[in-house]
Amino acid sequence: MLICGVDEAGRGPLAGKVVAAAVILDPARPIHGLNDSKKLSEKKRDWLYQEILEKALAYAIAESSVAEIDTLNILQASLLAMQRAIIQLNPQANKALIDGNKIPQQLLIPAEAIIGGDGLIAEISAASILAKVSRDRQLYALDQLYPEYGFAKHKGYGTKLHLEALAKYGPIAGIHRISFAPVKQLYLF
Repeated sequence: MLICGVDEAGRGPLAGKVVAAAVILDPARPIHGLNDSKKLSEKKRDWLYQEILEKALAYAIAESSVAEIDTLNILQASLLAMQRAIIQLNPQANKALIDGNKIPQQLLIPAEAIIGGDGLIAEISAASILAKVSRDRQLYALDQLYPEYGFAKHKGYGTKLHLEALAKYGPIAGIHRISFAPVKQLYLF
């Protein structure tokens, strides 16, 4: 039986896409040091990211856009990104273990939600790392385009620095989530 772990990154920020990953690990090629991505240093996450890409039996990274987040709401957009990641796996998984307490409704395979699964289940830990590193890299790219917002420092979260930049420069269309209250209050376009 092929079991995939699934997790997302980017539910809380005021900017950027929400990214999900699904991973089927290869028991013949173990990866040491897997854990909840939030409990690992950036250097360790980057190293494990490469290990996962090289050693996993299958992996997929998917996302939901800022427009989808604003239209559907962040929870539904997160679940949609998870569903997209699971569907893209090749080979397909027989079961999904999903971090959290919600399961995407349209899945074609059995699934189980596991609260705190990113720190308990290796497959979910691997998915957590792929999602977090992928999303962080998107925010580094946004920082190159919009250095005045400081995306590389806060990754889109509502830090003092980010809120000050929002107040000074306004939200960026297609980047900032207008359905989130701190952005909605400054919605100028």
